[in-house]
Amino acid sequence: MKSIFAAFMKLPTTKVGIATAILFQLIFTIVWMTGYQGITERLDHLNVAVVNEDKVYGEQLITSLQSSLPVGVRTGMTLAQAQQQLQERDIQMIIEIPADFATTVQSQNPAQLHYFINESNPIMIKNMMTSIADKVTANVNKVAVESGLKGVFAGQLPEQQAQTAATMMSQRVVSDIQSVNPVQGMNNQMVPMMMILASYVGAMIMGQNFQISSKALASRFGRWSRMSVRLLVTAGASIVVSLVGTSLVALFGGQLGHGFMALWGFQALFLLTFMLVAQMFLFVFDMAGMLFNILILSVQLVSSGAMMPRELLPDFYQWIGSAFPATYAVQGLMNLLFGGTGVGKDCLALVCIMIVALIIIGIATALRKDKLPVSPLVAIAES
Repeated sequence: MKSIFAAFMKLPTTKVGIATAILFQLIFTIVWMTGYQGITERLDHLNVAVVNEDKVYGEQLITSLQSSLPVGVRTGMTLAQAQQQLQERDIQMIIEIPADFATTVQSQNPAQLHYFINESNPIMIKNMMTSIADKVTANVNKVAVESGLKGVFAGQLPEQQAQTAATMMSQRVVSDIQSVNPVQGMNNQMVPMMMILASYVGAMIMGQNFQISSKALASRFGRWSRMSVRLLVTAGASIVVSLVGTSLVALFGGQLGHGFMALWGFQALFLLTFMLVAQMFLFVFDMAGMLFNILILSVQLVSSGAMMPRELLPDFYQWIGSAFPATYAVQGLMNLLFGGTGVGKDCLALVCIMIVALIIIGIATALRKDKLPVSPLVAIAES
């Protein structure tokens, strides 16, 4: 038993396996602990737009919101302009103060503040904005209505009656929260992250095996022919694998906002990009490139916006996320699955990253030398 244990531990693959497990712990801990540090301290990087249509009370309410909300407050836009920014995820919620707000409160009928939340975002956005909407309405009920309308009534009623009327109506404001691009269940909410994780891990493992296959053929075929066949097989695999992935999402009730074909085509594009980026490190660093792939996987999971809003991440992770394909894959998936502004910009970004990866693969191939074939006589002599 001791002899086989010693022999097993001496094998390079055993040592590499243990080292890889340790590296996973090291890389993921460092990246995730630094990437998610200070999330709650950057809430002011999120923004809500206030559309004011009430000339009596609106400006007073906006002033109150600007001083009390933990997020940024944008004003001076129409509802249509705000809705466009909401679709583009430049803002995370719209607060609309209707034109009849003050009049409705005075009439003792429930006055509504209208909220619009884009659910085509990480789940944290919906939860946070819903909580903010509740707090805004409560603040209007308890503070703004009572104190503000007391001044409105003061010129018409005795002070005591004005105070009584204002207090009576201080619970007469309600929330009207409308979901834009609603997501049907947590299972659908997690689809973008699942597809990113499955696609990049699959691309890593496939690239590793392709590298082994390519090295096994090095003595029989030149580097350019091996590279060409490898890239051709990679392109074909991206189409087949994405078809399987999209079909499974549809089979299990996935929310396909723009249809099956659109999702399949987009997944094929970002999966091919993932495959080329993963193999790029292998072309440059050989099997040591897997260490870079592990690092890039962790960085992309943090910086892509699949789990946490990118606006809340440290500047470094926002910057580096813009350089890797997962960010654009997440944005495009959210647009296709739930709704948004389309995937044109995301497709363009993925194509650019793909071209860069291909250029680096070509350079790495050009710098390598073909392995000279061993003649039969030499092989016999060596044996």
